[in-house]
Amino acid sequence: MRGQTLALPERAADALSGSAIAGRIESLALADREQVVLGEVLSGNVPEFMRRLCPVSVTNVADGRTNIATFFVTPDYVCVGSDDDALLMPLTPMSAQRLADQLGCMLPTRRIVDAIHLAAEVKLTPAPIAPSPAMTTVPVFMAHNEIVRTQRLDRLAGHPLGALVAGHKKDVVISAKLDEASGKVAIYGWHRVGGVPIQPLCLGHGVSWVDYSHGVRLVDQAMRVNGFIMTVAQVLSDPCLAGLLSDEGVVAQPRYATDRIESLPRGERRAPATGVEFKSGGAFGERTAEFVFEPGVTVHLNAPAVEDCPSDRRVVLVLYALPNGNTTAQTIGRVARLGDDWRFDIQHIGAQTRFVRAWATNDTIVTVYLEADTRSWPAWRRQHGDDGIPGLIERVRGVFPTNRLELVLTGHSGGGSLIFGYLNAVEEIPGDVVRIAFLDSNYAFDAARGHAVKLARWLESSERRVLCVFAYNDAVALLDGKPFVSAEGGTWGRSQAMLTALGAFFGLNSRTNDAGLRVHSGLDGRVQFLLKENPERKILHTVQVDRNGFIHALAIGTPEENRGYEYFGERAYTRWISP
Repeated sequence: MRGQTLALPERAADALSGSAIAGRIESLALADREQVVLGEVLSGNVPEFMRRLCPVSVTNVADGRTNIATFFVTPDYVCVGSDDDALLMPLTPMSAQRLADQLGCMLPTRRIVDAIHLAAEVKLTPAPIAPSPAMTTVPVFMAHNEIVRTQRLDRLAGHPLGALVAGHKKDVVISAKLDEASGKVAIYGWHRVGGVPIQPLCLGHGVSWVDYSHGVRLVDQAMRVNGFIMTVAQVLSDPCLAGLLSDEGVVAQPRYATDRIESLPRGERRAPATGVEFKSGGAFGERTAEFVFEPGVTVHLNAPAVEDCPSDRRVVLVLYALPNGNTTAQTIGRVARLGDDWRFDIQHIGAQTRFVRAWATNDTIVTVYLEADTRSWPAWRRQHGDDGIPGLIERVRGVFPTNRLELVLTGHSGGGSLIFGYLNAVEEIPGDVVRIAFLDSNYAFDAARGHAVKLARWLESSERRVLCVFAYNDAVALLDGKPFVSAEGGTWGRSQAMLTALGAFFGLNSRTNDAGLRVHSGLDGRVQFLLKENPERKILHTVQVDRNGFIHALAIGTPEENRGYEYFGERAYTRWISP
């Protein structure tokens, strides 16, 4: 059994302090922030007191035998910097797991967290900060860090740094319940001095949720059980011994998923963790892959040919939620064939994607078609709710774990319901989402559900983020001579509601062009509502997409906006339509 210390390099003499690291990561997106933090830890920039692990002893009785075990944990939660200036750093479970893997460690269970608190030499009192949108930001991390530091200084004389400390953070934990909660993080703890946790086991947040109260405690894989050396994983898989470390019985998968397909440019290969296999073919040499995400979502990915995907190029995942009634093949589109359903010729997202790839040569554009088995995202959400949607998005992210990623969320018709379901299920829109585009699909907007607040916070946190909304005056449109949507319920009415709600956060300018297109814009063009007037009372629901709408949704705010195409003009992508 190796010595009970973290296998880290010595801290460099010129390593940054915790405060300096906080300043460096404060404005970074979540993924970039965590990459910096993991780099600092693995390079040895952690306090000296964190390196030596603390023993914790536990017992249980199984099959009439008393088992005695000792495991070893870090004296505090993961932090960066020096003994004098350390920053406790909350992490997503994926980053926490990667760090644990690198250091031969595990994340704790609920039972382990309880045992740590019982054994802790220093039991600090939880110090919650009032909930707010800022609770996931580095300045609030720093504010809470200072509260904890002050508490710890008061106990330093009798309990030097390196003594086991508990009570000041909730733990990111592993749990048997994660098997049925894809895309969730399990949180537990924040024990009061008497041993009662403020936070019972909770799997209510998606894996991208990280707030100031979270902490990552590392548990050495090697432990002693009845005088023998075993691993934590072995103990958790043994029905007679699992009770030493788990109050849920056996935990068969004691980790968060991080193993994914290695990289898009590596060609046609199977990823054991996701079962995703890319295959080449078709008139344009593209690669496609498909998998099913339960319950009832078929995910179809379309990527460029291998030679068009250098490994150093950023991957832009364009998640396109299908409109009501359409299959993926119909949404991709093709040259009309005898007997074809009319839906094959109303969107042509495949061809419009190829048009975009022709000018987006600095990025690898991957279009991800999301098809619900109900052929309706509103119906799917009524059956299954919103909690599983972040897991779906995370599964798609996981296909490309080694690439720099940006996400675009878009969809037509009922596809917009998926986006609003995602907003309902997350506290904050993740930082790698750089564009959200509603293609006549914002029926489900509801300011009372916090949609405007979340969109505004997301937009204001980075100048690279774009929101665009396409709609037409469906309130006056006629079907068989009669109106078919209410003034408030259609996309025209919902767009007016969105404008009013977002206008409370930032200014919006308005103009109407010669083609009868009302353009409302704000934040230097990063917000655009394109609302088509409808004096002829036509149904323009699919026309907005067909007339280069998908292209425009990806081009707004870039140098390619209105270059080589015109929104509501003739099809600019004809040469790219699949035969």
